[in-house]
Amino acid sequence: MTTFHQFTATSLGGHLVSMVDYAGKVVLVVNTASHCGFTPQYGGLEALYKKYAAQRLVVLGFPCNQFGKQEPGGADEIARTCHINYGVSFPMFEKVEVNGTSAHPVFRYLKNELPGLLGGGIKWNFTKFLIGRDGEPLKRFAPITTPEKMEAAILAALES
Repeated sequence: MTTFHQFTATSLGGHLVSMVDYAGKVVLVVNTASHCGFTPQYGGLEALYKKYAAQRLVVLGFPCNQFGKQEPGGADEIARTCHINYGVSFPMFEKVEVNGTSAHPVFRYLKNELPGLLGGGIKWNFTKFLIGRDGEPLKRFAPITTPEKMEAAILAALES
């Protein structure tokens, strides 16, 4: 049976990261964009990360330029925007596609496991996937769902 921990992704700094590094942690995967109406959610995501890191929550950001070309920059620009504007300290990965034939394997897997209300596709930036400590996807959140509104689900996952 496939779990999230079987995948790899390249960090924003260019290093290959195995998702097995996050085994035993609750993971929140988010497709992000620096020039989106939902971009201020970076602040809420960082707050959740800091608040629950000691309980083994990790947020993983995956920049994506597929929706309205709202992530046009390269790795350095993405890193600057995230850090300077929102204080992001959680792991960020290289820009990926989340839909279509070039979709990153992490997102192909997550969309298959948690297809959402309108089928498997991701509809916009800041779609979020909550993954349990065992690597099993637990819940999908729409872009309009703020990090603060996800806190109860995150707490439940942390306590299980």
